[in-house]
Amino acid sequence: MSPQGVERAASAEDGGWRRLSPRLLLVNLGMLSGPLALFALTLLLTGANLQALISLGSLLTTFLVITWIGTMRLLTTRFRVAHGRVELRSGLLFRSHRSLPVDRIRSVDIHAKPSHRLFGLASLRIGTGGQGSPSGRELRLGGVTRSHAEDLRRLLLDPHGRTGAGSRTPESGEEGDRLVAELDWAWLRYAPLSLWGLGAVLAGVGTVARVLGEMKINPLDLAVVVYVRDRFGSVPWWFGILVTVVALLVVGAALSTAAFVEGWSGYRLEREGDDTYRVHRGLLVHRSVTLERRRLRGVEIIEPMPLRRAGAARLDAVAGGLGSSEENRSRRSLTPAVPRQEALRVAADVLAEGRSPTETAQFLAHPRVALRRRINRGLLVLAPLVAVLLGLGPWLGPAVVHAAWITALLGVPVVLALAHDAYRALGHGLRDRYLVVRAGTFARRTAAVQRDGVIGWKITRTAFQRRKGLLTLGATIAAGDGCYKVRDVGVTDGLALAEEVVPGLLTPFLERDPEGGAGPRGEGTSTGNGRRS
Repeated sequence: MSPQGVERAASAEDGGWRRLSPRLLLVNLGMLSGPLALFALTLLLTGANLQALISLGSLLTTFLVITWIGTMRLLTTRFRVAHGRVELRSGLLFRSHRSLPVDRIRSVDIHAKPSHRLFGLASLRIGTGGQGSPSGRELRLGGVTRSHAEDLRRLLLDPHGRTGAGSRTPESGEEGDRLVAELDWAWLRYAPLSLWGLGAVLAGVGTVARVLGEMKINPLDLAVVVYVRDRFGSVPWWFGILVTVVALLVVGAALSTAAFVEGWSGYRLEREGDDTYRVHRGLLVHRSVTLERRRLRGVEIIEPMPLRRAGAARLDAVAGGLGSSEENRSRRSLTPAVPRQEALRVAADVLAEGRSPTETAQFLAHPRVALRRRINRGLLVLAPLVAVLLGLGPWLGPAVVHAAWITALLGVPVVLALAHDAYRALGHGLRDRYLVVRAGTFARRTAAVQRDGVIGWKITRTAFQRRKGLLTLGATIAAGDGCYKVRDVGVTDGLALAEEVVPGLLTPFLERDPEGGAGPRGEGTSTGNGRRS
């Protein structure tokens, strides 16, 4: 059904108001299946154990309340698209009526949880891309059929039917759609290189330790810990540490691989007509995210160190209209971890360029004094660690003292290597209509942002930077992270760059020195309307 057909069909029902799908009732009732099955199994295995019955009864009551709330939402929710607005009414005791103008809608995302997918349902997130409270910038429809969700999406993003049936191409099967990228399972080899899984393992261990601490339980008294201690107590301590590290890495790699499979199965990046890009992905939870092309301000290549060593990278969009900073982080991904050349190809396609600006820009080197700053940072991290080990030596024995000098001996070359890598990553340049900035060693980021999207400059100078004639120049834009920084650049070079990117924007905030040079009056942000904050 075309978007116009959806609107005509809706207008024929009760002034255009429509209900959520009745299948949502089956989803709500399905939530009771788990507690009921557990309740029956407990009765079968243990009989009428009073404690078990009380616990399971409490759990069942909780799920009954949740199911009742969901059913009331189904019975009381109405929505319609009429008179240039999308409206939503809901609530039994406290009625709510919210609406958004169709011409302000910037994204319509479709999500489908496993329970919804089982009954052919999906949820819509309709957003304006604003930064205010969620109630004022988005609407959520949590239970319409998948076909109806697709029709509503097309209606809201193309209310005037500009993409007609005549533009349907045999290759795409959709109106003006063009495939930009899709999943290649060979990319799965990059999944274990993500540090997400290791971070999840460490967070889980920390959470368990905190819970046990609150319950006044010593982790060393747990049966599994006592067994391991008795069974392997004679093993050298260094071997135990090595086995623990290997186990953490293996479990972390397994979790990262599982996260990749769940998050990126069915991945497709499509261009719809001339207006939008759409990202499909997800195994258990299906996600469909819309990016409006006219709000795209650039791209960012992210290369965490393990992926960089393997020649891989991720690609994010620098775009407005993606909601709050948290929502922006979860919705801006254009690719998973892919070969770097594939990320550059997709970046060029999305920006409608022959080659990605992140690849063709000529990066200018930063002053060598920036290298010294990175070495000092690394030594400031290493020195306290060595000092703590030396301080514990008198109480824990000479082995800790040996560990201290070994740490210093091995740590200094590591610090120097990381500092040189971070310095080599520093760079900035201009490529046609793009400002390209690069920085980072543990996660190298190369961002290309449109020069006409820069609305202000943020200049910061630490005490070290002031002594060495450096500054950090941040280009502020109404998209992405909001500020993209050229770190540790010379004052003259930084100010010249700002003038070349947006001529005249920074001039009111410069002051001339007696010798005829120019410098920033102070640290802050300059905007196009002449204010400084």
